[in-house]
Amino acid sequence: MANCIRGQIMEKITSVSNNLVKETAKLKQRKYREETNKFLLEGFKSIKESFDYGIDIKYVFVKENKVSDYKFLENNIIITNNEVLKKISTTDTPPDCVGVAEQKHFDISEAKEKSKILLLESIKDAGNLGTILRTSAAFGVDFIFLYGDCVDLYNPKVVRASVGSLWKVPIAYIKSIDSLKENFKDYQKIATLPRSKNLLKNFEANKKFILMFGSEADGLSDELINFANADVKIEMKENVESLNLSISCGIILYKLLIN
Repeated sequence: MANCIRGQIMEKITSVSNNLVKETAKLKQRKYREETNKFLLEGFKSIKESFDYGIDIKYVFVKENKVSDYKFLENNIIITNNEVLKKISTTDTPPDCVGVAEQKHFDISEAKEKSKILLLESIKDAGNLGTILRTSAAFGVDFIFLYGDCVDLYNPKVVRASVGSLWKVPIAYIKSIDSLKENFKDYQKIATLPRSKNLLKNFEANKKFILMFGSEADGLSDELINFANADVKIEMKENVESLNLSISCGIILYKLLIN
């Protein structure tokens, strides 16, 4: 069924048994995102930011009373109802719209001309990763590497937590320490280590650096610690064991890039 609103011809789907609805719901799972190279966008801000950054949006399910808010999408709108949005959304309370877009990929070669690089190793928490992406965009990181066994960049929780910042800094997966050694010989490689003797308040980074963070549970691997040629820690009171990863990342990035 198709509707015509303000000159636009739009499909209308209101059944949760519809094949496109079923295919869209599968994108909640990582394996289907990887197989199709697509991902979910939930809510107006994510969709508008993606559109503005040139992300290829395939289609968007929108409540009928909200269609006028999405006229920038032209004919990629599918009118729907709350039941369908509940089926395809990953939130407890579904937004007014859920879209499907093409993933965007960058290559390690695109980082070689960048000077302020962030490397995240085996980050498992989607909220942490999304928050770090948002912080990186705010403080001027040039490129981000996801190294080791990281949460999927296109996990819906990452997309939501990044609050529209997923497109503002190029991001690439990197699998091999050899690739780092080969491509970034002239960079300062900074390990964030709780046992470092170099306090952040006194630390100065070079013009070109790779700042490396490990997971909250395990920290940086020996492989990356040995790769580093500098290290730093945030000075804290002795009775505090550690900070949340995204907060630690924000503090260090602010010191190195802004302060």
